Amino acid sequence: MSGWDDKLAIDELLHNWAIWRDAGHWERFQTVWHDDGWMMATWFQGPATEFIRVSREGWDKGVNILHFLGGSSIDIRAHRAIAQTKMTISQRASIHGCLCDVVCTGRFYDFLEKRNDRWAIVIRQPIYEKDRIDPVLPADLPELDQGALQAFPEGYRHLAYIQEQIGYRVKRDMPGLKGKQVEALYQRGDRWLEGLAVTPQEFLSVT
Repeated sequence: MSGWDDKLAIDELLHNWAIWRDAGHWERFQTVWHDDGWMMATWFQGPATEFIRVSREGWDKGVNILHFLGGSSIDIRAHRAIAQTKMTISQRASIHGCLCDVVCTGRFYDFLEKRNDRWAIVIRQPIYEKDRIDPVLPADLPELDQGALQAFPEGYRHLAYIQEQIGYRVKRDMPGLKGKQVEALYQRGDRWLEGLAVTPQEFLSVT
């Protein structure tokens, strides 16, 4: 039953990530990461400690980002695991004077490791599959810059648009449902389960 115990521990950790981050429980949120943990997101790529800091700063400034989770698939080999979790990212902000919600659907792809009998995240890389933008008031329709919108990858172009509108610089080669970026991610996951090295720097290269 130890394998099931490990999967339950990982599943609880994945849910704690979303709940504690979105609720602003920063001290508890820190416990889901290993000390060398790394976060990859559209608007941030770097150590988990810095991700917590900038997330807290955004929270204090009124940045509104929420996460909702679906099912998980967890592969464990010895003290390492790869977890894929269906999710949505929901962000609310004003776009050209119109209050809007952007919803992006995808998966969290997590590299986890068990150290000193504790599972935690080493690297988190979201996969962005599709997104949309909705005005909070249906009568309001923001006039989007179509040239700027189409410059972003299909899987997260509306999310990227709203994030750059509020001042973030968005990474333009994140993995989507298909393509070379997500295939490279799967290869890194296979290497991780084989016990080989996977470094955060591999995720930063522009492809």
